[in-house]
Amino acid sequence: MRRKSSDVPIFLVTGSNGQVGFELRRSLAPLGRVVALDRAVCDLSRPEQLRRVVREIRPNVVLNAAAYTAVDRAESEPEMALAINGEAVGVLAEEVKTLGSLLVHYSTDYVFDGTKDGAYVETDSVNPQSVYGKSKLAGERAVEASGAATLVLRTCWVAGAHGGNFAKTILRLARERDSLRVIADQFGAPTTAPLIADVTAQILSRHWLVRERERFPCGTYHLAASGQTTWHGYATYLLAYAESIGVTLKTRASGVVAISASEYPLPARRPANSRLDTTKLRHTFGVHLPDWKQGVDFLLDQIYS
Repeated sequence: MRRKSSDVPIFLVTGSNGQVGFELRRSLAPLGRVVALDRAVCDLSRPEQLRRVVREIRPNVVLNAAAYTAVDRAESEPEMALAINGEAVGVLAEEVKTLGSLLVHYSTDYVFDGTKDGAYVETDSVNPQSVYGKSKLAGERAVEASGAATLVLRTCWVAGAHGGNFAKTILRLARERDSLRVIADQFGAPTTAPLIADVTAQILSRHWLVRERERFPCGTYHLAASGQTTWHGYATYLLAYAESIGVTLKTRASGVVAISASEYPLPARRPANSRLDTTKLRHTFGVHLPDWKQGVDFLLDQIYS
């Protein structure tokens, strides 16, 4: 049974305690009623619970910000990663199609192998090199196969003031250690959770909520901050800005040592190139994506305010 239209749209956010989910609660609040659920009441590893939640709430938009994000642990837990990042997304898409609603699903640069010279566009061939990447690609394919109205937003190097991430780890280690060794041969664009949430809300408010839904440009889009850097460049900038706002650190920006990925082996293989071309998103929806440094400044101001 399809959902009837309502004057007040209902947004169902999964993964409400994650980095993006936490920010979506804020960005969507002016647009309608936000039902933000954490794993305790909306566990993506339990498909029947997931179906029941969607059928009870009957949202206009489901925003799937929940995911299995333990990239290295996924190598030893492939079934769990696939259940959450792949199969559960298919369940959500099926329920959304029945309601005649929209599914917004967040994916990742890890669906690519990272060997391209330039930034990846949406139509580039996918070739994930890790269990995590393969599970996220399974989610994308489940969405496509469902026939539901969906917006898949691939992003990269996500960081927010709420939750764990590279930025917060570097800042913690810099308070504890005299020097840090950080990879300098992997490239991407640090993209903050507030930016992802704000762009999502802007797209929904300007396009899904005010135009004929049959004309909404569903599909896959890349959402990342402008510019590029390496993990080493990211860490150096983080510490330099932290120092400039008065944060006491044992490791200063000059104490961050550049190393290669081969010098810091991890269970899961990361893309050497995580750069995402955002032309399609910017042109289709008219959104502005600021330079990554602007987002990092805002993030640190949030953390240390």
